[in-house]
Amino acid sequence: MAKKYRVDLDKLMQIYAANYLLFCRMFPTDMEVGERLTLRPAQGQKPLFMGQLECKCCEQTRYTSVFSIRQQYCASIAGLNEPEMVVRLFHDASLAEVCSSQQISKLKPRYDYPNHQMYQQDEKQQVNQFLYDWLHYCLAHRVAVDA
Repeated sequence: MAKKYRVDLDKLMQIYAANYLLFCRMFPTDMEVGERLTLRPAQGQKPLFMGQLECKCCEQTRYTSVFSIRQQYCASIAGLNEPEMVVRLFHDASLAEVCSSQQISKLKPRYDYPNHQMYQQDEKQQVNQFLYDWLHYCLAHRVAVDA
């Protein structure tokens, strides 16, 4: 019998903490609600992605901020969705968590498998790891932010 999946809270919290640090290095966290920033390759760099990446401030409170991050392709590609996620930053705890991604409006810590949506058991951890990888990639390749 297969062993039941258990959420690795230590690893998940490490990803949240790393995402917060990377996000704060890349974007100003004191943006006004509705304000948008566009990402582009730095001067002299080759384009690293097709289209543009956009970060929009959706909510600001004393202890949290909510941002929408979206990649828009230059041309539509059949069967390929544009990556999109909503990230909540907890400033008092220095954590950043992906709240929703693509078609998943509220990520659960764990999913039974198999399921009708075919989500992985550790879908939440994978989506947060994707945010970490994406932010790390943008910083490593000197992606610039335009207001």
